[in-house]
Amino acid sequence: MNFGVISTANIGRAAVVPAIRATDHDVLAVASRDPESADAFADAFGVPRAYGSYDELLADDDVDAVYNPLPNALHAEWTKKAADAGLHVLCEKPLAVSADQAREVGDYCAERGVTLMEAFMYRYHPRTERAVEIVREELGDVRSVKAAFQFPMDDPENVRLDSDLAGGSLMDVGCYAVSAARRFLGEPDRAYATTHDAGDYGVDTKLAGVLEYGEGKTAEVSCGFETADAQWYRVEAENGWLEAREAFVPRGEGGVELEYEVGGRHAVETFDPTDQYRLEVEHFAACVEAGRTPHTDADEAVRNMETIDALYESAERGESVEVEGR
Repeated sequence: MNFGVISTANIGRAAVVPAIRATDHDVLAVASRDPESADAFADAFGVPRAYGSYDELLADDDVDAVYNPLPNALHAEWTKKAADAGLHVLCEKPLAVSADQAREVGDYCAERGVTLMEAFMYRYHPRTERAVEIVREELGDVRSVKAAFQFPMDDPENVRLDSDLAGGSLMDVGCYAVSAARRFLGEPDRAYATTHDAGDYGVDTKLAGVLEYGEGKTAEVSCGFETADAQWYRVEAENGWLEAREAFVPRGEGGVELEYEVGGRHAVETFDPTDQYRLEVEHFAACVEAGRTPHTDADEAVRNMETIDALYESAERGESVEVEGR
């Protein structure tokens, strides 16, 4: 499969393009609104074709699929344009700026018969899959989940701080915490959140939220650009607990651990260094080739955005709100 990459965003440079190259697939083309940036990217990564506009890349008959790492507010527009060109799309998270928009994009791609997958790469890491297995098969009644993803942001010009491009810590990294909470506890009934905007950017630079479930179950999610790097989740059940550090984007070249206790039995499982981006690409390509629905498809993106929408609505209203779809 030949991929085209629209944008020279750092996530493509640092992770996804190398991941594609590590599979049986390849990056045939890259596009940028700045032709010089596209040329420089192509030279750096040995990409055969460079285009000075996204439309030119979409018109390339040799491209089979598009990787879309554009700013959040542009995901929906260019995913739909790729679908118009008959191209399958691996789109960075979040798929859209709201649940309604994610639903619209999903329907649009389905009508055109193209595969659409949201790039939540952590879902494809063996540790995540093992954590889900332990929670499902060994832990009893899960009572709470706590998940956080934060890192310091010191560049006021960073796109993550641009309100016009749907920036903010919840959209950028908090979506991982929400995803993890939902993965272990399911869909919440209500949400409550508070936010802080440290630089008057018009976006949240910090968010703390509580997701409410029946029978007193809860999830606590937090994210931000104001404090030191931290990313983790912890699941607590009647008969034990489970915890992962560096839960979403493992740092360094070493492996990662999954620690848990079930019925008084304590265990630590170690996982060898794994390129979760490569596993993500392989899953996407396999779904395209077999006509299967990806694990992180549009429906999953809609459900994650329903919770994110509720958290933002709660922060604006200053009260707990019902999660759409419940």
